[in-house]
Amino acid sequence: MDTGQAPHITLIAVGTIGLSFAALHLTHLPSPSHLTIYDTRPDLESYVYENLPKFYTAAQTPPDLSKLHITNNLQTAVRSASIIQESGPENLEIKQNLWRDVEAHAPKHALLWSSTSGIPASKQSALMADKSRLLVVHPYNPPHIMPLLELVPSPQTSPSVIERTQEFWTQRGRVPIHIKKEITGFVSNRLAFALLREAIHLVDCGVVSVAELDAIVESSMGPRWAVAGPFKSYHAGGGAGGLEGFFKNVGGTVQACWEDGGNVNVGDGSGWEERVFREAKEAYGFVDTKQRDDATRRVLEAVSEEKGKRKEPR
Repeated sequence: MDTGQAPHITLIAVGTIGLSFAALHLTHLPSPSHLTIYDTRPDLESYVYENLPKFYTAAQTPPDLSKLHITNNLQTAVRSASIIQESGPENLEIKQNLWRDVEAHAPKHALLWSSTSGIPASKQSALMADKSRLLVVHPYNPPHIMPLLELVPSPQTSPSVIERTQEFWTQRGRVPIHIKKEITGFVSNRLAFALLREAIHLVDCGVVSVAELDAIVESSMGPRWAVAGPFKSYHAGGGAGGLEGFFKNVGGTVQACWEDGGNVNVGDGSGWEERVFREAKEAYGFVDTKQRDDATRRVLEAVSEEKGKRKEPR
């Protein structure tokens, strides 16, 4: 997507995800004037001025927010945009109507991205005349720190839209992954929720407490997976035999764990919610996400530095 000119980006809806994306885009745009923020909240300007600076560290100087374009008018917000990214409510009807209206007023060349956590582009684009334009760009929260972006097209999404989007994010040092098929929850959430299901099962069975389970993850697979994902980790764990060797050695245990896995369901009346929710509240109260984000940023910087060393010629 390198046209030689800086893009003009419009963000639709600025809750936590929208503001995080604003902070990310502002680190790459030549001026805040290249960013437009649209939301229907009546106090939009004061809300942005008060909350957007919170996404910067003490060592960072927030840009001049007075140069941002902030508006409650959708037509004004999108008419000159080259990228339009929405992070609105997870409501299908709202998104369908939004994209119909955006399409009517946005330039024909503009990229249209949805940050949805689970509503596929094929459903969001139902009221659009040109369904090939819409692409889900699902971030891992918070997007101004986490590199992953899942690009999830509908069967109608144009390959050129996917390619332009991948190029845009790659140039900005992010990790855009093309998800080949629409699937509930996409990929990162499915992996995370599978672990969450087993975690709830282990707590509900009295094997460990909420805090103890978190400590296990934080002191084992958490840092390991920052360096190598599950396939790479277990391929290394198999030694010379690789992943195949790993399964030859401990495949029986793996299968036994799969068969004995937790089968918990949200709202099924089994009672796990009361115990797990209570323990989480007792253990953590209100979580300081700033501390989490600062630590995550340092971990990612360390991993990036080590990966850079491996690429250097010897």
